[in-house]
Amino acid sequence: MEQKKFDYNSFIGMILLAGILLWYFNTNKPEELEEQQPQEIVETTSNNDKENTKNIAAPVFENDSLKQIALQNKLGAFAQSALNGKEGTTVIENSLVKLTIDNKGGQIVKALVKNYQTYDSLPLYMIKDNNASFNINFGTTDNRILNTKDLFFEPSLTNSGENTVLSMKLKVSDSQYLEYRYEVKPDDYFVDFSIRSQGLDGVFNSSNPINLDWTLDGFRHERSLKTENTMYSYYYYKSEDEVEYLNAGNTEIANDIDWVAYKQHFFMSNLLTDTPFNNATVTSSDLVEDEKLDTVFTKRYELKTPLALTGGELNYNMKWFYGPSDYNLLKTFEGTDLDETADLGWGIFGFLNRNVFYPVFNLLEGFLTNYGLIIILMTIVVRILMSPLVYKSYLSSAKMKVIRPELQELNKKYPGKENAMKRQQETMAIQRKAGVNMMSGCIPALLQMPIFFALFKFFPTNIALRQESFLWAPDLSSYDVIFNLPFEIPFYGDHVSLFPILASIAIFFYMRMNQSQQANMQAPTQEGMPDMSKMMKYMIYFSPIMMLIFFNRYASGLSLYYFISNLLTISIMLVIKNYVIDEEKIHAQIEENKKRPEKAKSKFRQRIDAAMKQAQEQQARQQKK
Repeated sequence: MEQKKFDYNSFIGMILLAGILLWYFNTNKPEELEEQQPQEIVETTSNNDKENTKNIAAPVFENDSLKQIALQNKLGAFAQSALNGKEGTTVIENSLVKLTIDNKGGQIVKALVKNYQTYDSLPLYMIKDNNASFNINFGTTDNRILNTKDLFFEPSLTNSGENTVLSMKLKVSDSQYLEYRYEVKPDDYFVDFSIRSQGLDGVFNSSNPINLDWTLDGFRHERSLKTENTMYSYYYYKSEDEVEYLNAGNTEIANDIDWVAYKQHFFMSNLLTDTPFNNATVTSSDLVEDEKLDTVFTKRYELKTPLALTGGELNYNMKWFYGPSDYNLLKTFEGTDLDETADLGWGIFGFLNRNVFYPVFNLLEGFLTNYGLIIILMTIVVRILMSPLVYKSYLSSAKMKVIRPELQELNKKYPGKENAMKRQQETMAIQRKAGVNMMSGCIPALLQMPIFFALFKFFPTNIALRQESFLWAPDLSSYDVIFNLPFEIPFYGDHVSLFPILASIAIFFYMRMNQSQQANMQAPTQEGMPDMSKMMKYMIYFSPIMMLIFFNRYASGLSLYYFISNLLTISIMLVIKNYVIDEEKIHAQIEENKKRPEKAKSKFRQRIDAAMKQAQEQQARQQKK
C-alpha cells in the first residue's frame, strides 16, 4: 500500500484561510458595527408594499432644520447667533493702540501698545494668546444660563468722522440683541466701550444676577522680573472717590467703583465706567513662584461685578485703556485720579515728585535728548538747592568743634553717674550761651531725607527713562550689567552692575569725610552712655555695602543720581570747609555771644530746667539713702 505524503500546498492554504478569517473578525468588531449604525432611523410604509424598509437619515448637524432645533434646545432665544455666527476677527487701531476683536465672545483677544517694545525687543502686547477673558454671565426666562464668551457676535465696522466704530451684536433677532460697541479715536489711548441691550427685557431673567467677569494674566515686559512683579505691579481701583490698591494674594469687595487698573510697572490695562460697579469683587494673585521657571506672567487680576438692569435692559458706558503708566499722560485725564497709579510715593514724597522733580525733569527734557545728561543736570539742580542745608549743618559742626574743649572740661568737673543731670544742665547752658543749637545740625540732615526717598520712587517709575541708554547702561530704568556671574548670590543677583559700585564708593568717601563733622556735632561721651563715634565708624562700611547689594538689581538711573549727588556733596563740603567757614571768626563770635546777657527763658525751657532740677534732687536723695 502506498504511503500518503504530506500536502504542503493544502497546509499553506489552510493557514492563509485562517489568517483571512482572523483579520475579518478583528476588523469588524461588534462595537464598531454598532457605531456604524445610522444616527436616526425613520420608518416609511408604502401603500403598495406593506414591507417595512429602513432609510438612513443624514447626521443631525448636516440638516439646517435639525441643527436649528438642537441649538434652540441648547441656547434658547440666542440660537440665531450660533446659526449665523462665523469665526473671525476685526482689527481697530490708531497711532497708539491696535485691538483685535473676536466674533466669538465679542471680546478683545489682542491689545498691542504701539511705539513700545518689551525688554527683549518684541512687540508689547497687553493681551495675546488667551491671557485675558471678558465675559457676561446671564440667565434667560426659559431657565438657561449663558456666557457671552461662548456665543457669536456679528461685527459691523463703520466710520464716524475720524473715529472708527465697531458694533458687535449678539442677536436674538434683528430687533433684539446685546451690543458691544467699540469706538477708537485718533491719537488716543482711551477706547470708548458700551454694553447695551435692545428688546431683551423679555429674554433676561431679572431674578438671576447678570455678572461681568474680566480676568487678565499680566505678561512680563521688563528685564528685572523681581522689581517688576514685587515692587511695581499692583491692582488699583477707585472706590467711593478714593484710590485703593490691592496686594497680590488678596481679595476685597468694594462698592461704587469708577475704574479698575491692572498695573504692571510701566503699563496698565484699565476699565472705566460711567455707572459705578457695586458689590464688586477684586482679586490679585501672584503667578511667579520660581523666578527661573515662571518667566512669562507676573500677576493675575480679576474683576467680578453684577450689572444692573434699567427698565429690563443693560445700558453701560465704559472706556478701555491699554497704555503706559506715564504720570505726565495720566494727569491730563482730569477727574479720573488715574495719575495716582503712577506710584510716586505717599505724603511728602509724592508731593515732592509731583510739584518739584517732575516739573524740573520735564523742563530739562525740553532742552536735552540724552536722559543720562538730564539726570546729571537734575542732580546738580537738586544739590544746589540743598546746599544751604549742607552749609547750616557744617556751620553747626564748626561751632560744636569750637566749644568741644569746654564740654570735655565739664566731664572732668562732674564725673560719675551721680552728676549726670548736673553735667547735662551745664552742657546745655554752655551751648545756649555760645548760641549753638544741637538741632541746627540734625534738622538739615532730616530735611534731606524726604528728597532721598522721593527720588527713590521717581527714577524707577519714570517711563521716560525706560530703554534709554547712557554710557554702558542700555536701560536707565533697569539695572546695568558689566559681568554675568555663573551663579546667583543671595540678595545680590547673578550679575555685576557698575553704577551701584560707583555710587557705593562715592558714599564711602562722603561718609568718611563727614565722620569728623558728625563727631564735632556730638558732645563728648559721658559715663554710662554709648560711644556714638564707634557706631559711626561701623556705618562708614555698612552703608556702602548695603547700597551695593540692594541697588545691584535696581534702576541704573537711580544709582547714577546717587553717584553724582555724593560727588557734588563732597565738592560742596570741601568748598564750605576751605573757603566759606572760618573757625577763628566762629570762635570770636561765640566768645562775643557769651558776654551778652542771657535771654529770658521760654516757658518750654523753664519746664525742662525744672524737670531736670527735680530729677537731680531726687537722685541726690537716693544717694544719701
